[in-house]
Amino acid sequence: MTTANISDLFKHNREWADQMNRDRPGFFTGLVEQQSPRYMWIGCSDSRVPANQITGLDPGEVFVHRNVANIVVHSDLNALSAIQFAVEMLRVEHIMVVGHYGCGGVLAALHGKRIGLADNWIRHIQDVRDRHRSLLESIAPEKRADVLVDLNVIEQVVNVCVSTVMVDAWAAGQKVSIHGWAFGVHDGLLKDLNMTVANPDAMEHLYRDAVDGVWAARK
Repeated sequence: MTTANISDLFKHNREWADQMNRDRPGFFTGLVEQQSPRYMWIGCSDSRVPANQITGLDPGEVFVHRNVANIVVHSDLNALSAIQFAVEMLRVEHIMVVGHYGCGGVLAALHGKRIGLADNWIRHIQDVRDRHRSLLESIAPEKRADVLVDLNVIEQVVNVCVSTVMVDAWAAGQKVSIHGWAFGVHDGLLKDLNMTVANPDAMEHLYRDAVDGVWAARK
């Protein structure tokens, strides 16, 4: 990125701040107060998938964690720390795990494409691919990438649910629901994958139904 491009970002920021002050006086004063979002978004780092704009939420209304291909790994202290902060400190009521169609990480995992250091991260999606190999092979080749996006989201919802953070929160009676969604870059719409877990007892049958639903929708 050139210096001119960087200067443009500061210019756009000033214009945005001025516009917000005109349209919504006191907006930034309100932001100074402690954030109290009801929602946490776990999404892909892809620049085409901005959480606030997609959901129509203002700054301060959604707590966001993003990484390549929206993966939640039990050894990833970054993701787990973000989830713990959201659940225990911010007391969010909903955690949305959101994948998106056309995800480069998912495509690389599907086709076994080597892209560098991120191969070790994407290996987690390859595990999802291998776990559901028979399902993927029963789907038309042109639909497999989208199916793997959906399956990856469902698997990551499970990973959030079985994390120590959520096990402890649910055991303490805290009301938090975990949702699995996918975003269509091609149309701007969110898709509910019918994987919403509000307590650990429901997770197993919800998982089976969600996976069956993905297959039925794409066959």
